[in-house]
Amino acid sequence: MKKQIAIFASGNGSNAQAIIDACKQGVINATVVIIVTDNPNAFVIKRAAKENIDCKIFKPKVFTDKASYENEILKLLTALSIEWIVLAGYMRLIGTVLLTEYPKKIINIHPSLLPKYKGLNAIKQAIDNNDNELGVTIHYVDAGMDTGEIIDQEKITIEDLNLPMEEIEAMVHNVEHKIYVTTLQKLLN
Repeated sequence: MKKQIAIFASGNGSNAQAIIDACKQGVINATVVIIVTDNPNAFVIKRAAKENIDCKIFKPKVFTDKASYENEILKLLTALSIEWIVLAGYMRLIGTVLLTEYPKKIINIHPSLLPKYKGLNAIKQAIDNNDNELGVTIHYVDAGMDTGEIIDQEKITIEDLNLPMEEIEAMVHNVEHKIYVTTLQKLLN
């Protein structure tokens, strides 16, 4: 039986697209039932429409606090029988409500070799530190920022740190799309 998953994304959604494609091709034994975003201008909304996947926008500022924001999301996830949450560039920390309801069922991808370079702009953090060992980490989500148990990692060595940032980011994204699909395949199949 295919797992019912929700993808949470705040931006472009290239990792979301890689996951959607892998699910459609049967590489991952799952169905992307819903895409949740906190950004009404996120390109992932257009990706969802193109794929005929429902997309729901939750604007955190209209809620009184994080718990009420997450409780509203949880109502939707429960109604859709969502079993796993996959973060794909979701730019918010997950709070107690969702963590309690989905223990070890929320997965994140981060563009560094955690525990190095947590949080925003991890690739830039590495380059600013003259660190040519970049990478990608897949981990379970916990209450901290990029602190959950590591599931898988892949190292990327950048020979020339003077390359344009877009080129370096493209190299990292290329690895992200592969490792995320492979990891989800192992977890969900």
